[in-house]
Amino acid sequence: MKTLPKGIFINGGLVIVLALVLTACSDSSHWNQFRGPDANMKVTGENLPTEWGDDLNVAWTYEVEGDGWASPVIWGNKIFVSTVVAEKINKPGEGEEENQDLFLKDQYRWQLSCVDLETGQEQWKKVLRQGNPRIQKHARTNYASETPVTDGKKIYVYYGMTGLYCLDMQGELLWEKDLGAYETARGWGTGSSPLLYKDMLYVQVDNEEQSFLVALNAETGEEHWKVNRDEITGYSTPFIWKNRERTELVTGGIRARSYDPENGELLWELQMDGRRSIPGPVANSELLFLGNVEHRTSPGTFFAVKAGAAGDISPDTISKSSDGLAWYYKDIATGNPSPLLLDGLIYLAATRGGGIICLDAESGEIVYEEKLEGVGACWASPWVHEDRIFLTDEKGVTKVFRAGRNFEYLHENRLDDRFWTSVAVAGDAYIFKGDKKLYCIKR
Repeated sequence: MKTLPKGIFINGGLVIVLALVLTACSDSSHWNQFRGPDANMKVTGENLPTEWGDDLNVAWTYEVEGDGWASPVIWGNKIFVSTVVAEKINKPGEGEEENQDLFLKDQYRWQLSCVDLETGQEQWKKVLRQGNPRIQKHARTNYASETPVTDGKKIYVYYGMTGLYCLDMQGELLWEKDLGAYETARGWGTGSSPLLYKDMLYVQVDNEEQSFLVALNAETGEEHWKVNRDEITGYSTPFIWKNRERTELVTGGIRARSYDPENGELLWELQMDGRRSIPGPVANSELLFLGNVEHRTSPGTFFAVKAGAAGDISPDTISKSSDGLAWYYKDIATGNPSPLLLDGLIYLAATRGGGIICLDAESGEIVYEEKLEGVGACWASPWVHEDRIFLTDEKGVTKVFRAGRNFEYLHENRLDDRFWTSVAVAGDAYIFKGDKKLYCIKR
């Protein structure tokens, strides 16, 4: 393993044959899970608009009831939106301090809404739970941060420490499961979305008390396997990596880990830098690319894991080598948004400040570093359509720039709302979820 300029470490004896393009979405009419059908934010729909605004290319809006950072998902003409509605919030009396007992007496209802893609009309709404929360939350978060997942027959909705629910496409509850309620870091709650693969539903439950990963029978909710995890609160969603060697179930954390999705056997693990596991990985058949969010006291490292890796693949502190890694880049500014992989290039977006880093996927070297001016905090993941990359900040400003080895800024679009969720796409329509409304953007 040799050291390259700017903190890159690469396996000098490795010959990599990279698949230079992302796997195309199997069906552009569905956006069935967090980050899309292949969990890569690559959009393949046709006739999608490149420009929009409050008075431009907005086909309809739908008033969102309640709060939630869950992204919308789409199957056919159905859009699913998961939220929590505050019915009664208890406030301390004069001279009293806020305390956990007071928070836990609040009243909420957790609900799933189904909206028609063509008209924006509500098809149905299902209340899945009503009552008190089970754990205290931070004042700036909510109890509905996980994105649902669907296979077109059933829709699975996870509310972290509140419960897991399976419904049919008409909103009838089929089964529910209690995965426990555990304290999270500073009350920020949970954020890892469920993953559906073949006939199994995978849920990553990382917290401050008892972290675990569980595989459930998607038909019945019965536990198939469960593994305990030595982890603290994290927010990244499990990822299926189909590589040239095998299919792996990859999870983020202080240590990234890969499991056999059939039985939960640990395949490899990797000590990660950074502070929190928030962004998800991207991959091709040869390499998996992932990193944690940087922090002022613990800068991030971005890793390229080789297909077929086994055991502890953390770099050796003396030789700085690892047989399981193609390369890694230390002290790189990884943000909350998940990376993009396109045509042999990786794009990283900073959480704040508008920073964009483009890396060469084969070598790990920086292609360019640029700054998008006037960008607020970014929580949503960027997406790519054709040769354009789109990045939406929390203020509703979407910056658009050209994909490729040379940075080319194009323009910006604006919607008057606050956005913490990633876009969903079906056919010729973008669906944005703001705090106030759903927005259908189409020509």
